[in-house]
Amino acid sequence: MKLTDLFEKHEFVVTSEVGPAKGAIPRDISIVTNCVKEARHLLGCVHAVNVTDNQSAVMRLGSLAASIRLKQEGFEPIYQLTCRDRNRLALQSDILSAYSVGIDNMLLLTGDHIKLGDHKAAKPVFDLDSVQLIKIADGLRKGHDMVENELSYSPDMAIGAVVTPQFEPMELQLMKMEKKIQAGADFFQTQAVYDTVLFEEFIKKAESFGRPIQLGIVLVKSAKMAEFMNKNIAGISVPDSWIKEMSSVEKDDRKKKSVEMTARLIRELKPMIQGIHLMPLGWTDIVPDILEQAEIKN
Repeated sequence: MKLTDLFEKHEFVVTSEVGPAKGAIPRDISIVTNCVKEARHLLGCVHAVNVTDNQSAVMRLGSLAASIRLKQEGFEPIYQLTCRDRNRLALQSDILSAYSVGIDNMLLLTGDHIKLGDHKAAKPVFDLDSVQLIKIADGLRKGHDMVENELSYSPDMAIGAVVTPQFEPMELQLMKMEKKIQAGADFFQTQAVYDTVLFEEFIKKAESFGRPIQLGIVLVKSAKMAEFMNKNIAGISVPDSWIKEMSSVEKDDRKKKSVEMTARLIRELKPMIQGIHLMPLGWTDIVPDILEQAEIKN
C-alpha cells in the first residue's frame, strides 16, 4: 500500500515511527523484537510505521531488516534511508532491495551527523544530499540508474521527504522543499512543530506546491527534554507554555499530560494538513489515546 494512494483518496494519513533495536533480530520467531513490541501499540490506529535509519547516528539494526520484519507482522513500513552512511552505489542498491522485498514507501533524508552519535570516530559519507537522493530514487522509478543505465525492472515506491517549518529563515526551507518536489518527492513529513502561528504561515506558503503534508510531532516527555531540544536541535522550538505545562505535573502524570497537549495541537492544526506523523520515542503505548482525544479515526 503506497501512501500516495491514500492521499489521492483524500484520506487523513496517520503514521508513527519505531526505532530498531541495538541488536540483531532473533532467529527464534517466538521472540518478539523491540520494534514489533512498539509497533503493536499502533496496530489498527495508523496507516504506516516509519522505521528509522541509525537515528541520531547511533548504530542499530538496519532499517531494511526491521521494515521486513514489520511487514511480516502485518504492518505497512515506511523505509527510512539516509545519505550519511552510504555512497551512491549503496543507496541505489538499497532502494532496489527494499522494493524487491515488498516495501512500498520510503522516506529519504540526509541524516544526522556522526558527531551526535555513539561512533564518533566513524567517517561520514554524505556522497549525496537528500535532494539528490530523491532525484535518483525518482530516476529508478522511471527505469534508469544515476548514470542512465537501464533497469530490468523499476521500483514503484512512494517517495517521502522531510521539511522543517520552524527553520529560520523559512524562505530557505521553502526553496529546499520546492527542489525536493522538482526532484520527485510525493509527500512530506515535517520535523517537530509546536508553534501554531508559525506553522500556519508556513502552510499558506507551501500549499501552492500541491504536495500532501503530514504534521510531525515529537511527543514531549518532560520539561527537561523540551529544553534539550530547544538547545540542541536546529529547527525545533518548543514554546515556553509547553515547558511550563509539562512542569506542572508529577512524573507519573507526564504521559497523560503529553497525550492532552499533543491531541490539542492536532485538533488545532488538522484543517491545514493532510495527515500527521507522530514520533513517540518509545511512548507508542499512548499513541492510540492521542488519536482518540484528537478525534482521529483510522
